Amino acid sequence: MDTSKKHIASCSFGKDSLAMILLIIEKKLPLDEVVFYDTGKEFQAIYDTRDKVLPLLHSLGIKYTELKPQMPFDYKMFEKPVKKRGTNMIHKFGYSWCGGTCRWGTTDKLATLKTYIGVNYDYVGIAADEVNRIEKEKRPNRLLPLVDWGLIESDCLETCYKHGFYWEEQNIRLYDILDRVSCWCCRNKNLKELKNIFTHLPEYWDRLKEVQSRLKEPMKGQGKSIFDLETRFKREMELI
Repeated sequence: MDTSKKHIASCSFGKDSLAMILLIIEKKLPLDEVVFYDTGKEFQAIYDTRDKVLPLLHSLGIKYTELKPQMPFDYKMFEKPVKKRGTNMIHKFGYSWCGGTCRWGTTDKLATLKTYIGVNYDYVGIAADEVNRIEKEKRPNRLLPLVDWGLIESDCLETCYKHGFYWEEQNIRLYDILDRVSCWCCRNKNLKELKNIFTHLPEYWDRLKEVQSRLKEPMKGQGKSIFDLETRFKREMELI
């Protein structure tokens, strides 16, 4: 291992990357820096978790760095002129929802992290049961400790709970109602997750309605705008 290179951990402060950092520290593996890419659209529980971890990093002399998008998230979602591929013609303003086949936010995040980390060793919190991601993410200087340890996603959540990290909002643990605690406006959220946000996290549901009111494209496709889904969820709850 090249001792001239730093060991940097990319951390979203979700269950997998946080478990990775906690175990790296427990196992006394080299860790020089933790990097968080803040989209500005994270659940408050993510920011609360970050704020709880920072004193631990500071006490161990581990540098903490926060990166942000070069262009504000809202600008790219609602306002940025988007040219038709292969032309100079502007055919819309804003990329619309992030997720599905148009993961522009993820593209920005990965590019920013890649540039920042450079040739240093890069710890990434991919769990051992994320089979499709493992092969895609293998590259020189990339370290996948959760895979090496054979830890699956449920192991990571259990590790975080044992260390006192619960991602609670409105007295609800977000991992009890969401598969992934990604950006609250991520289009990849499934209908079960969206119904749980509608039911348990009305503040975020109101934010989703505000976003949908500014976008022509329905969040989940034809007939499944946030407003359509609200009508559907209300109807389903009346039938219970």
